[in-house]
Amino acid sequence: MVNLLQRWSALPHSILFLDKSMRYFLLSLLWFAIQPVFVSGQGRFYFSPGCQKAYQAAMSLKLDLAASLLDIEKKKNPENIIPLYLENYLDFFELFLNENPVTYEKLKGNKKKRLSTITSCPEASPLKGFMESVIYLQWAAIDTKLGNKMSAGWGFRDALKSIKENQRIYPDFKPNLMILGPVQMAAGTIPKGYRWLSSLIGISGNLETGKKQMDAFLLADDSWSKLFKDEGIFYHCYLQFHLLNEQEEALALIRLKQLDVVNNHLFTFMAANLYLNNKQSEQAKKIVLNRNKSEEYMNTTIWDFELAHAALYHLDKSTPYYFNRFLNSFKGEFYVKDSWMKLAYYYLIKGNRTEYQRCIKMVLTTGKQNAEADKKAYKEAASGKIPNLYLLKARLYSDGGYHQEALQTLEGKSSSDFVDAVERLEFIYRLARIYDDLGEDDKAIETYLTAIAIGKTSTEYYAARAALQIGLIYEKRRNKNSAIKYFQECIDMTNHDYELSLEQKAKAGINRCR
Repeated sequence: MVNLLQRWSALPHSILFLDKSMRYFLLSLLWFAIQPVFVSGQGRFYFSPGCQKAYQAAMSLKLDLAASLLDIEKKKNPENIIPLYLENYLDFFELFLNENPVTYEKLKGNKKKRLSTITSCPEASPLKGFMESVIYLQWAAIDTKLGNKMSAGWGFRDALKSIKENQRIYPDFKPNLMILGPVQMAAGTIPKGYRWLSSLIGISGNLETGKKQMDAFLLADDSWSKLFKDEGIFYHCYLQFHLLNEQEEALALIRLKQLDVVNNHLFTFMAANLYLNNKQSEQAKKIVLNRNKSEEYMNTTIWDFELAHAALYHLDKSTPYYFNRFLNSFKGEFYVKDSWMKLAYYYLIKGNRTEYQRCIKMVLTTGKQNAEADKKAYKEAASGKIPNLYLLKARLYSDGGYHQEALQTLEGKSSSDFVDAVERLEFIYRLARIYDDLGEDDKAIETYLTAIAIGKTSTEYYAARAALQIGLIYEKRRNKNSAIKYFQECIDMTNHDYELSLEQKAKAGINRCR
């Protein structure tokens, strides 16, 4: 591209005095020459200006606009394969965010058709293997959400295989790293509960290698990397937050890059979700409420889901409104049991036992147990045990980032005030988490150690999470040996709630320290 522009600037100045039609013709030739395009006999890979606009619209969750732009492109360039590839983004966002099983049955055949069309083209473009891997990965994510674990595993494996081969053939095509890096990082932290599947289908990866690959993509400045940069930043923020234990850095990246969290709804969702996970519920709420509410964006229940949690963590009276809107509109099954349980918590704290019992019944009869949070909710509902109000309020305040309110809720209490053994364990763990969140590391470690000592064999997750948190504190202090010790202790504890997710976090911690 640079050479072409240099040649253009070197042309005689008299060209500027050609008639308008001739100048337009020459400029059009130059424009076409610098577009990302690969041509083959059975179709072509042409990321035309129309395709680029459609891609940007899809990545902003303006799915109807993207579909319209792709229809125009297909009529204009019927041999162009890029619209077919970009249509997979529309299916992905619709199914991943809304999880409608009826829509899934309607759209699932598109995967095979698109891959068949792409595969039938001669291997003349780095986009071929790249697009194949993205389609495999997107459908693997959809299958994960819908509980199709085996299909998800094979899809993940096919994505890794395809992108590795594409990187071998086209090592200078930087967008390969945008997919290869995250897949390597995820594969390098697969918990042992899924190790049988990863062993069966041959998945392996490395956290550090994947991180370097992702960093190399983000630093790349070629035209292809620029085109896919926003998508890469989206992946990077999640990986940085969840696998690299760099929560503040991930949130700082959102601010430093000045990501448009108002008009790009994918960034809105990401930012709100990460702030909520970082116990900054007020900021998450602000981001969701300040988004562009134009009807041109896809209709999704994720906003009610995020707002429901932000409200619950401060026991706001809007909590039932948002949870009910989510539960009445959502067609999927992820976090349905968990949402009913959290709505039950709100009514319990507010003293409405009738609504509490109604919600508990809904936990038992709706949704599935694909997510660990849903498994925990079902287990709790089936036990018939009513949560301790002091511990429940402290937990919700803590999860929302209201640490002083959480501490005040437990003020004056001691473990001896709780007759039930599980409640005693939870009290100690909750107190440790609050100290941790307030930056009182030594008090947190001391209290976490007590939780581990009395809860090591419990089916509750408190002791395992305590070990993980101690590991994170030592990692922050750059005491890697101690960090690894407690990460491993977390992994060694089994048969408890949230086992897979805690093990993955601990395994990622060990990989970082080594």
